[in-house]
Amino acid sequence: MKYCCAILFLSCFFRQSFAQTAPPADRVSIEQELKKLPVLGTVLYIAAHPDDENTRLLAYLAQEKHYRTGYLSLNRGGGGQNLIGTEQGELLGLIRTQELLAARRVDGAEQFFTRAKDFGFSKGPEETLRIWDKEKVLGDVVWVIRKFRPDVMICRFPTTGEGGHGHHTASAILAQEAFTAAADPKRFPEQLKFVQPWQAKRLLWNTFNFGGNNTTSPDQFKIDVGVYNSLLGKGYGEIAADSRSNHKSQGFGTAKQRGSSYEYFKTILGDAPHTDLMDGVNTTWKRVAGGDEINIRINDLEKSFNTENPPKSLPLLMDIYASTQKLTDTYWKTQKLKELNLLIPACAGLWLESYAVNPTYALGDSITIRNQLIDRAGSPVRFVATVIGGQTKTYDKLLPNNQLITSENTALAQKITQPYWLAGPQVHEMYPVANQELVGYPENPDPVTVNWQFVIYGHLITLQRQVMYKYVSAVRGEVYQPLEITPPVTANLDQQDYIFNSNQPQQIVVKLKSFTNASGSISLKAPAGWRITPANASFTGKKSGDEWTAAFAVTSAISKTKTDTVQAIVQVNGKTFTQGIHQITYEHIPNITFFPPAQAKLVNVDLKTAGKRIGYLPGAGDLVPEALQQVGYQVTILSENEILNGNLSGFDAIIVGVRAFNINARLPSEQPKLLEYVKNGGTLLVQYNNNNGLVTNQIGPYPFRIVNVRVTDENAPVTILNPADPVLNYPNKITDQDFKGWIQERGIYFATDIDPKYRTVLQINDPNEAPNKGSLLVADYGKGRFVYTSLVFFRELPAGVPGAYRLFINLISKAKNTN
Repeated sequence: MKYCCAILFLSCFFRQSFAQTAPPADRVSIEQELKKLPVLGTVLYIAAHPDDENTRLLAYLAQEKHYRTGYLSLNRGGGGQNLIGTEQGELLGLIRTQELLAARRVDGAEQFFTRAKDFGFSKGPEETLRIWDKEKVLGDVVWVIRKFRPDVMICRFPTTGEGGHGHHTASAILAQEAFTAAADPKRFPEQLKFVQPWQAKRLLWNTFNFGGNNTTSPDQFKIDVGVYNSLLGKGYGEIAADSRSNHKSQGFGTAKQRGSSYEYFKTILGDAPHTDLMDGVNTTWKRVAGGDEINIRINDLEKSFNTENPPKSLPLLMDIYASTQKLTDTYWKTQKLKELNLLIPACAGLWLESYAVNPTYALGDSITIRNQLIDRAGSPVRFVATVIGGQTKTYDKLLPNNQLITSENTALAQKITQPYWLAGPQVHEMYPVANQELVGYPENPDPVTVNWQFVIYGHLITLQRQVMYKYVSAVRGEVYQPLEITPPVTANLDQQDYIFNSNQPQQIVVKLKSFTNASGSISLKAPAGWRITPANASFTGKKSGDEWTAAFAVTSAISKTKTDTVQAIVQVNGKTFTQGIHQITYEHIPNITFFPPAQAKLVNVDLKTAGKRIGYLPGAGDLVPEALQQVGYQVTILSENEILNGNLSGFDAIIVGVRAFNINARLPSEQPKLLEYVKNGGTLLVQYNNNNGLVTNQIGPYPFRIVNVRVTDENAPVTILNPADPVLNYPNKITDQDFKGWIQERGIYFATDIDPKYRTVLQINDPNEAPNKGSLLVADYGKGRFVYTSLVFFRELPAGVPGAYRLFINLISKAKNTN
């Protein structure tokens, strides 16, 4: 038998994950895909962070106009705060990446990134572009433009600063430069091995009215994006809310909006639109050589398509497929074949998926893959073969009507499923991605995939399915999660920092887990000045799933304040591995598993403590309790019942977690008991809160007001206003040296309108700004002490910053003399 050779291997660059391996095949999805076929237009939206995007506009462009729509976020959002857990930095960036992908699955756009890191709030683009490698980030924006080939580019923010955040303004500056640079073959010529220069028709700024800035005006070009889609049964304000509400870590649950709603645009570069966003752009098949014939057939398909009998359209669809294969325009050929590969099996009633039998496999092991296939509509489909890792399993049989077929393949676990941007040694400014072809991907582009080959009406078509792990939950039903490929053995140190304040040894416990049959040894390696015993610990006969620990005694022989790194080294089956394992699980996103370096900080510091028992009232989530336990404190997490009805006098101090006054609606009832504790001689420390959404304005015993004022330079000079203040002298003498080595920022959400009964201990400001005394307030109240601080101890303590430890312990320690 001869087949029309039309094997399709889709470009991975634009792959977007589904919650399951098989895409939707309902009537609405089919009709939406049909409406995409005659449209050849692209729009790229550009901003700085996850959650900056205009989800209503993205949904309208993707699902109403059927343009290929993308969102380029310059960074992954790891510098923000987290309202759902304790993850910070790269961990938060992983969460927010998946939240963006979840949002895109709702609004229909695609997601891209540059290599830039979110280093926290920036007060201007000059700082942002100085900290980032501007030329590299610009190159990444150019790369995405050249690959995505947008007809229209849209910025969320202007270059003039109304967006507030320096990252926001920088995103507009980079977009403006990239608009021209992407078309210039002399700019970033190394990219031209893979892509060609591309000139978008226009660059627009999507003006806005939020944050106290109304940048819209009646004379601007505008689009009503609040229209109702009767097929979807929703307006785009409703779809946008569903999309945006996936940004749960940022507390962005959003109400659904209904009715007419306009988006406004100002032309920055290129021709201005007058009647339509795509003015001057041919968005039909006429833009492609050989497209006229395809367009005629698509018109025939639209006229003849029967929603009650989609398989009837398969002969015409396969003719369109074959004609599309002949196109010389590789961009639109790839894109339209991708759409047809969704539409054809959906119309045929062809369902297929590939899933792994186990959730994890060790590097080098064999993955057992179960393939399931059913022709539910009785379409004339011949199942030819499955191909994975170069191995073909041939079937070559006509599929029976509505009969589930199950088969198995095996594949070698060849590559650890580490997020590609976290694979190398990390630096502050940029993710270390050396491979140009990886840039832009939201996730790893090379998951384990099965290629399924079919013949439909004489044409050979290859469909891809990513291999997932599938299981049945008694609560959630059928659940799909990413397949994990792990090191043979992982090693996790039980703390991320070990604080040494004497030459007494500390125990480091390493938690090991095997994912295969393994024998070997574990050892710790540290720089000179640290003594570690034993030299190593052996293990033998470990099986997949086995967990055990190895303990080492570490002693400091260093007399000065110093921070070093200790690394765990696993020798297993003759090879060396140095990775731990970290898993993040939230129901609104897929499980996240990655493999950080198996290491921790060794911090030698002159540190004195006073008191032992700490009560901790959690807020939005932080790791301060674990940091205090590391230096010997006994930390009790307080419940409402313990606060209202318990005896708090046994605690040497009580600490309120970050943003507790934003998220704990019971704090107004608990606050009187906490202040009574202070009045009777206790110490209460309240960490920072956002000025928006406070459950009460009465945070302390005397008035002050929280405002959105920050010091974002982590090296900003700190002036000690009263060196004799007790909180700077007991039990540790605080000096300028204690403010060295801080990370990301000094403080956020400072206090103002401060009652004179508070002592303002420190003065800080970013360059070229007025000095600010609102970072640390201390008041004597009754027999005790109240402290409010906007200093970012929630970042500094988990990072093992010595001076932050010394100051924080002073704040929660009862001074010898408060007079």
